[in-house]
Amino acid sequence: MQDKKDLPQQAGFPSATRRQFIGGVGALVLGASLLPVGMRAAHAAPKQGGSVRFAINDGAQTDSLDPATWQNSFTQVVFGGTLCNALTELAADGTASPDLAESFSASDDLKVWTFKLRQNLQFHDGKPVTANDVIQSFRHHMGPSSSSAAKALVEGIADIKDGGDNTIVFTLTGGNADFPYLVSDCHLVVLPAKDGGGLDWARGVATGPYIIEDSQPGVSVRMKRNPNYHKPGQPYFDTVEFVNIIDVAARTNALLTGEIDYMVDADIKTLKLLERNAEIEISKVSGLRHFSFSMNTSVAPFDNPDVRMAIKYAIDREDIINKAFLGNAKVANDNPVAPQIAFAVNPEPVHSYDIEKAKEHLAKAGLTSLTLDLSVAETAFPNAIDAALLFKEHAAKAGIEINVIREADDGYWDNVWQHKPFVGVDWLGKPTCDSLFTTTYASNAPWNDTAWKNARFDELLVLGRAEPDTAKRQTIYAEMQQLLHDDGGALVIAYALFIDAMSKKIGHGPIGNMLQCDNFRMAERWWLA
Repeated sequence: MQDKKDLPQQAGFPSATRRQFIGGVGALVLGASLLPVGMRAAHAAPKQGGSVRFAINDGAQTDSLDPATWQNSFTQVVFGGTLCNALTELAADGTASPDLAESFSASDDLKVWTFKLRQNLQFHDGKPVTANDVIQSFRHHMGPSSSSAAKALVEGIADIKDGGDNTIVFTLTGGNADFPYLVSDCHLVVLPAKDGGGLDWARGVATGPYIIEDSQPGVSVRMKRNPNYHKPGQPYFDTVEFVNIIDVAARTNALLTGEIDYMVDADIKTLKLLERNAEIEISKVSGLRHFSFSMNTSVAPFDNPDVRMAIKYAIDREDIINKAFLGNAKVANDNPVAPQIAFAVNPEPVHSYDIEKAKEHLAKAGLTSLTLDLSVAETAFPNAIDAALLFKEHAAKAGIEINVIREADDGYWDNVWQHKPFVGVDWLGKPTCDSLFTTTYASNAPWNDTAWKNARFDELLVLGRAEPDTAKRQTIYAEMQQLLHDDGGALVIAYALFIDAMSKKIGHGPIGNMLQCDNFRMAERWWLA
């Protein structure tokens, strides 16, 4: 095995994008210009005590404790970010920071990564955390029979072994400069290994800041503080409860009446009402979230690139942002890579609303008109129905008739997404180009809802992952974004804000701007002011 070293700055994280490794702790840091933009009220110092109720909007009765199945924000926040821990975590400042691991290092070719576990780690039942627990936690997502949402992320792992002295050694099939980010993924949490192999996930025993007291899938999860948590002084609440409230009006009323203390996705239509309430704080965070209408490119008419391009030119994104999102979003240009991700570009030409170009591409496809069914629900993304109805008006001028199908909120992600050919989708995003492309746009990606397959894209994905040279990596990822923009099946409408509302009795620091709910860790990081 090659000599290992702390990963240096030149390992593919350019100063131009303000990303670098900090050798002392082995932590990957985004620069100051990308710090969270959430509310920064002058809260009192953190203190322990009290209870809080968080309302999230996309839980389902099919939710499971199996980390391979977590695909909605409810399971990812409650189980991934509150019940469990991974080797690393996304800190509020965008850092891929050590969590269960106290440090990590890589070989010169970025193919061998070694993680050293913290001392005296315990599961909720008091059992010590071992290297074998980590190994079995990763193997749970690996192998030809795996249907895990994280399968694509771990396919590049050739071998995992116990390196002795509380270390785990990962050998990859190729170099991966983003591996510390990869292992922060909420699916790749560490759970107890079964005797004889396999993962003991069903008991809900993990390492996280809170321990499950009661869980009713699709309804609520109640949890109590873990007294043996590995982060000194954390968490702060005595108990937390997560409730699933899909309807935004019901969430708003619950917050106003004090039934809950926090709600995701405040209704922008009634935001002024909440802002006038002296007891409520509004948090607006510019994260990786983006909204799209996804076309299944494996079925007609979306299998025709000119039809896809006609549809991309037949939508007025500015109009949707102004009317459906009331200005609380930024125009996206059919590129899912948010501007704050390293190596992000804005491909040319910009896909602005252009009826003549839409008609031109329809004609190239041999069509003068087109009729489509677009499936949406409010749970697809906030105000998705309004956005779809506006799109219907825009597209009609190009001879494209869109039938807006209002699907039920309950079961949308199980029965509509990845089942119907044209659907609204709320993407929470991924923190690197590699993780985003690997899970969503590669030919074998588990969440490739567009069924888009592009051999050049797949080739570049492997090259970019292992490329240590900054300039070359930028060129690779720019070409990949151009391919998605020009040929992909995702009509990316907007980069959206996380707009949440909470009681002012909740204290917090800067809110993470990568993923929802303070990068899924609000229960651990927040307190009663």
